[in-house]
Amino acid sequence: MYTEDDLRTAVASGAISAEAADALRNSVRTTREAPATDEEHFRLINSFNDIFVTIAAVLLLVAMAGIGQAFTPNIDGPPPFSGLLIAAAAWGMAEYFTRQRRMPLPSIVLLLAFVGGVFVTLLGTIVMSFDGSNFGENNATLAGLLLSGAALVTAGAAWVHWKRFMVPITIAAGAAALSATAIGLIVTAFGPANVSDNIVIPLVFVAGIAVFAFAMRWDMSDRERQTRRSDVAFWLHLLAAPMIAHPLFHWLGVTGGENIGMGAAIGLLVGYVALGIVALAIDRRALLVSALAYVLAALTFLFDRFGAVELNVALTALVIGSALLTLSAFWSPIRRTVVTKLPNDIQQRLPQTLALPA
Repeated sequence: MYTEDDLRTAVASGAISAEAADALRNSVRTTREAPATDEEHFRLINSFNDIFVTIAAVLLLVAMAGIGQAFTPNIDGPPPFSGLLIAAAAWGMAEYFTRQRRMPLPSIVLLLAFVGGVFVTLLGTIVMSFDGSNFGENNATLAGLLLSGAALVTAGAAWVHWKRFMVPITIAAGAAALSATAIGLIVTAFGPANVSDNIVIPLVFVAGIAVFAFAMRWDMSDRERQTRRSDVAFWLHLLAAPMIAHPLFHWLGVTGGENIGMGAAIGLLVGYVALGIVALAIDRRALLVSALAYVLAALTFLFDRFGAVELNVALTALVIGSALLTLSAFWSPIRRTVVTKLPNDIQQRLPQTLALPA
């Protein structure tokens, strides 16, 4: 299986010409009856060896966590030595499996382990430096500042990892850490004792919009989706989608469990359609997937309200499954219709919607 990255490498090394690579892309595009941009490619595995290496790497990381725990058996909080050993082991394995072998799935796991290890190291160090049981209660402001600082340092570690290994998901990990930093600082300014969902949920939504805008900046720099920038945008959209969807549906009252009302259910369906139009315009499916659980809950409620108690789950699955399959099958023509309705200057910034040759 050859990926877009393999094609670019082959062209750069002179193994094939750029014209031959374009001819291959056009052939695949015609065979699949969809523009290459609509496929939303990203690499996860090259072969079963990726899974094999990932399992081995996870086992080694678990061993590092256990060894680190032995150094601080009585700590009341995250063990910093475990985080340090995990981060070091993840970086060392990435030198071979990411930098030399370019194995996608192990690279993703090792990046997450490195970033998580750095944060656990910082968090554990903070707890060890103070009275762990009373630190958060007696020094709430200082605790908030230190935790925000730990998130900021973690974002810096992600940037260093990106400069070394260029794993596409790294930018999303750094964006998540920066979002946590900003939210942490604002929450600290309000005072942790005064914080409620009325403060946190809007902050998460604003952070999600910022991440979405950042993802669009990467997307607009590669409208044909033939470089690593498109992969970076994919992971950023995957991060932004739940940060946008959850606050929206929280405000509609959908997250209140069984207390969902008729108005909230209808509002959710309207909101999902709106998210679907945005997803079609930007040619990213993350928004649809992130909001799927809320739509399933809303439709289940509606079928139950209209008397289909025994079949409400089955009918919900039938409606949603049929709609998503139809959308997937006709994604390209539907998207072309949506994009052509937009102003021309916006169309010039979105992924291409080329008609297929006859």
